[in-house]
Amino acid sequence: MKTFYSNGKKLSEEITEYYKGSVSYSLANKLIRKKDVKINGVRVKTDLKTDVGDKIEVYYDGEDKRADTVIYKDENVLVVYKPSGITSEDFYALLCKKHPGVGFIHRLDQNTDGVMIFSLNDIAEKELLYGFKHRTFDKFYLAEVVGTPKRASDELTAYLVKDAEKAEVKVFDSPVKSGEKIVTSYTVLKSSGETSLLEVKLITGKTHQIRAHLSHAGHFIIGDGKYGYESINRKFKAKKQHLTAYKLILKFKKESPLFYLNDKDFVCKAGWIKEN
Repeated sequence: MKTFYSNGKKLSEEITEYYKGSVSYSLANKLIRKKDVKINGVRVKTDLKTDVGDKIEVYYDGEDKRADTVIYKDENVLVVYKPSGITSEDFYALLCKKHPGVGFIHRLDQNTDGVMIFSLNDIAEKELLYGFKHRTFDKFYLAEVVGTPKRASDELTAYLVKDAEKAEVKVFDSPVKSGEKIVTSYTVLKSSGETSLLEVKLITGKTHQIRAHLSHAGHFIIGDGKYGYESINRKFKAKKQHLTAYKLILKFKKESPLFYLNDKDFVCKAGWIKEN
């Protein structure tokens, strides 16, 4: 536990400033929501405006271990598991403290866990950025969805439109104004009838594509509050989105300095899948 006194700012600001970068804004809010913070001896669960001199107690030692799960590392690349609940930017900030010189390459949604790859030098950064930009890498996801798709495997095509004001997207079957074509492939791995576990491959990669596309197809991801239904999420006691970027396969040309990683796959476990 850490004890300090307020300067009269919002509680989240007081916490992030006190820990001097070892606690991100999102982590500070998580600690508040979990009631791991007291003001003048009283536990709080909202990000309150504090008064100067308030006694703040935080039940956290300041060691953020969310970037500790290294899947692979060599002189060029670092592959790490990102848990859900942290933005890619905040995750990158944690990595920089543990692995100085890492380069930021791609993103995962805050509530999606999974494999992320980072560069360790300028040459690797150029090669990785090219691969993601030109979609030469294969990205696979695990998703638990409501119901059972009619086909055991399929390649879905639709059109996606961003709604910036609502921070969400809409999906249509036919071309529409400002719509971007999206293609999502899936295979059913197992099904209980009520839910199904899918392996999903992104053919295109647009904002919220998997979540919105599967929801549009009638099979929203369990735990997804934006494109699903909270009543169903509560039924399955899903507080986290059941979507994981579980496998990344790299593809490089023979002349690439990273060709030795060609066809190498990096795999992680889904944080929401319960062990038997």
